[in-house]
Amino acid sequence: MIRVILALCLLVAAPVRAQESCQMLDPCLLGDRSYHARLPDGWDGVSPLPVMLHFHGWQRQGTLVVQHRRIATATTARGVLLLAPNGQRRTWDFYSGATPDVGFARAVLDDAARRWPVDRSRIYVSGYSFGAAMAWRFVCEDGADVAALLAVSGTLRGDTICPTAPGEVRHVHGTTDTVMRFPFGPGGDVTGPVALWRQRLGCAAGGPTGPYQAREWLTFERHEWADCDGGARVILDVHGSGHFIPHGWFAHQLDDLLAAGS
Repeated sequence: MIRVILALCLLVAAPVRAQESCQMLDPCLLGDRSYHARLPDGWDGVSPLPVMLHFHGWQRQGTLVVQHRRIATATTARGVLLLAPNGQRRTWDFYSGATPDVGFARAVLDDAARRWPVDRSRIYVSGYSFGAAMAWRFVCEDGADVAALLAVSGTLRGDTICPTAPGEVRHVHGTTDTVMRFPFGPGGDVTGPVALWRQRLGCAAGGPTGPYQAREWLTFERHEWADCDGGARVILDVHGSGHFIPHGWFAHQLDDLLAAGS
C-alpha cells in the first residue's frame, strides 16, 4: 500500500517539477496557452536577466524561435532571456487593440518574472512577419515599460492610434518584400514603415545616416531620429531584398541597446 501511495505521489509531482523547469522545447504552461523560454549561456542563476519577448511568424511556434540561429543565438550569447509565446492556431490577432493576444503576452512577461529574476528596465519586444505586426500591436497597446521594439518585416497601419509606445523603435524591412509589403510613404518615401512611430513619439529632425553592410551581399540604408519626445529614438534599416530575418540584425540591435544600458 505504501508503494502504491508513493507511486501516485510521484505521478502527481512529476508534471509540477517539469513545469517548474520549463525551458526550450518543454513549454511553460499558462492557462490554456503556453510559451517557450531559453536562458542565456553561462547565466549564474542569480543575476537579473534582460528579456526579449519574440512573436513567431505565421504558422510557426515558439519551438522554432528558441532554436533559431538568427534569434536565439543573439540572445544566448548576450545574457538575454528569450521568451517565445505560442500563437493560437499558429498565428496572431494583431488587427485591433481589442485582441486577447496583448493580454496573453503581458501574462507571459509576468509569469516569466515569477520563474526567473527579470530585469524589468530592459524588456525588448520583437517579432518577424506576422509576429512583427503583433510586436507592434503589443507595444502600441501595452508598451509603456518596453525599452525597445525590434521588428522585422511587419507593421501596423500608419493611421493606428497607439495609447502607449516603447522607449525605442528599431525596424528593418526589404523594399521588394512580397509577403508583408514595404509600406512606402507618399511619393515612394522609404521612411514610411516608421511614420506611425515618428508621429507618436514626436520625432522631428532625422533621416539617413549612411549605408552599412551586414554581409557582403546585404547592405542596409539606416535612417535615424534621435530627438523624439522623452529621449525616445526611432531607427529604420532598409534593404533591397525580400522577406527574411537578416543575418546578425538582432545581435547588432542587442549589442547597441545593452551597451547603452537601455
